[in-house]
Amino acid sequence: MLNRLKHLSRLNKQFIMYGVDSIILIIILLASFSVRLGYWYYPDNSLFLVVFCSPLIAIPIFIRFGLYRTVIRYFEFKALWRIVQAVSLYALVWGVVGFMSATDGIPRSVILINWVQTIVAIVGVRIFARSLMVKTNKNIKSGEFKKALVYGAGDAGVQLVNALEHSSEYIPVGFIDDSNELQNHKINGLEIYSIIEINYLINKFQIDEILIAMPSVSKNKRRNIIQKLEKYPVLVKVLPSMSELAEGKVRVDDLKEVSIKDLLGREAVEPNRDLLGQNITKKVVLVTGAGGSIGSELCRQIILLKPSVLVLYENNELALYNIENELEKTNAYSLDIFPILGSVNNQDRLGYVFKNYKVDTIYHTAAYKHVPMVEYNTTEGVENNIFGTLNCAQKAIENSVETFVLISTDKAVRPTNTMGASKRIAELILQALALKQSFTQFNMVRFGNVLGSSGSVIPLFQSQISKGGPITVTDVNMVRYFMTIPEAVELVIQAGSMGKGGDVFVLDMGEPVRIYDLAIKMIQLSGLEHRSNKNPRGDIEIKVTGLRPGEKLYEELLVGENTLKTENKLILRAREDMVKWNILEPILDDLREAISSSNHQKIRDLLIKLVPEFKPQSSIVDLLYKNK
Repeated sequence: MLNRLKHLSRLNKQFIMYGVDSIILIIILLASFSVRLGYWYYPDNSLFLVVFCSPLIAIPIFIRFGLYRTVIRYFEFKALWRIVQAVSLYALVWGVVGFMSATDGIPRSVILINWVQTIVAIVGVRIFARSLMVKTNKNIKSGEFKKALVYGAGDAGVQLVNALEHSSEYIPVGFIDDSNELQNHKINGLEIYSIIEINYLINKFQIDEILIAMPSVSKNKRRNIIQKLEKYPVLVKVLPSMSELAEGKVRVDDLKEVSIKDLLGREAVEPNRDLLGQNITKKVVLVTGAGGSIGSELCRQIILLKPSVLVLYENNELALYNIENELEKTNAYSLDIFPILGSVNNQDRLGYVFKNYKVDTIYHTAAYKHVPMVEYNTTEGVENNIFGTLNCAQKAIENSVETFVLISTDKAVRPTNTMGASKRIAELILQALALKQSFTQFNMVRFGNVLGSSGSVIPLFQSQISKGGPITVTDVNMVRYFMTIPEAVELVIQAGSMGKGGDVFVLDMGEPVRIYDLAIKMIQLSGLEHRSNKNPRGDIEIKVTGLRPGEKLYEELLVGENTLKTENKLILRAREDMVKWNILEPILDDLREAISSSNHQKIRDLLIKLVPEFKPQSSIVDLLYKNK
């Protein structure tokens, strides 16, 4: 019966409520008279219409106050105020009508008794209906519901439990909280447990998920909580931070799966707003590689800083279309955005772009960055990363560009691969040009891996987990630095404004992460278990495949040891040796010739000459060189 009612249309449900409320109103009025008079009262002719026509007064008022707009199973206590207001107005109007219509009048106390009893009855019937609907819903689909523990018994946790009780997905079975004062108490009928009881609770209640409802805690505190929960075979989800919960009300839809950035996240450092806008606001800004992971995020943040013009330069048509389309949808300031298809190796097209748009600032992100791929395609990687940078730099000087910021990499430090060596030479080129002239300020920003970038391990691991494994790791001892893309880009923009010409800035990447441990964490965060010799019944296996061409176990951020602090504690200025342009230029000419003739051995020799610390980890593996 209740199930059939549940599936009625909204309009039919409202008509049923009209009828239920009408009957209640009449009964309450008769009861009010009976309470006042001390015996069961049935109205005579003069009061008959006043009593039995009371719904004609009340129902329109209730509709006006929205008493029938609230979905029963989502009825909340904040609706009480609307009920009190509606019933108060009804009682007043009915009292006036009664005094005017009744021959013998109506005792004033009846109006008061009727007011109180009607509020209780109208609220009571809705709470009763709500409990029935929730109970029925849970009984019908109990097998499909996920049993959840809520971590955090504060306001957000309580709101989340209320939302879960109305959901068609979860059954909350209890709270977890670190506060000793709250433990062993109950909120909304649910016990509050200590974290040391989690294993017992998982087995007792067959817990499917643990939901972290602590949006106001620091990133460090959240990371520590997640690390405590990693070892348990349940899926962990979190509520976003309070800044992300804009409405101030917790919903089930706000829950999201724990991401790696929740584990690696650091406390944000408030950016310097003056630095952010210095090279961007009211200026013409060009981003090369605008469709890439870093380039696209740069564009997103640049547009918020109100440049006069934003030029998107990208060789990949689809990537260019996607970022241009995204920016136009979010272009709140109606800024001019120009998507330009082109390669950084096309000097003529670069020249036209610089001259036509009168560029003030360039962020140069266009590069081939996948280490093994550059090893397999050496000539293309070297030409793009080195001479593409040189082309952009020369056109910047010719067209009086004020600021040039190169996005570099930690792989440029004591490189073991062609990609890293090519990026180090790109740095040397800009440093040499900074010494040669003084108008264009050339600055470089060096950082490690960013979460979620194309070709990075995290999207690869996610894909492998979704397919049931195995996860492939090249070496058990390999470590890498990680940072979120938005954080890296924000620091890049600030660092670019600090430079005086030829500066190399290094971003504080935090603590390095062992890739093997990262793979285990990602398995656990998916609610699965790592399959190993110790746990042969686990879900996902990790296979060690061996180092690929050019890979090294450890990444570094500094060539030397000398660094200087800057205005932002996460940005350091590196002191590193430079090579003058007159020394660098002839070697670059030889390198260009070696590329033109596909002389792979000479290319490698010249890379080592330019970057003596370059120690190749493998022989030449260029696919065309191997097949000669």
